Amino acid sequence: MGAKVLERFPAGSPRGSWPAEEFAARCRAEGRQATVVMDLKADDFLVVVPAVDDDR
Repeated sequence: MGAKVLERFPAGSPRGSWPAEEFAARCRAEGRQATVVMDLKADDFLVVVPAVDDDR
C-alpha cells in the first residue's frame, strides 16, 4: 500500500504544520482521506492520500 503526495509544505515556516493541516482539512471536507506526515529528510510536511491501485 502506498500513498500519493498532494502537496508539500516547508517545515521551517513560521506557522509550522498549520498550512499542511489546513490543506488536509479542506481535502477531508471534499471526501478525501488526507493525512499530514513529516518527511524528515526533506524537512517538509506532506499531505498524502492512500494510493489507488488501478490494477484491479
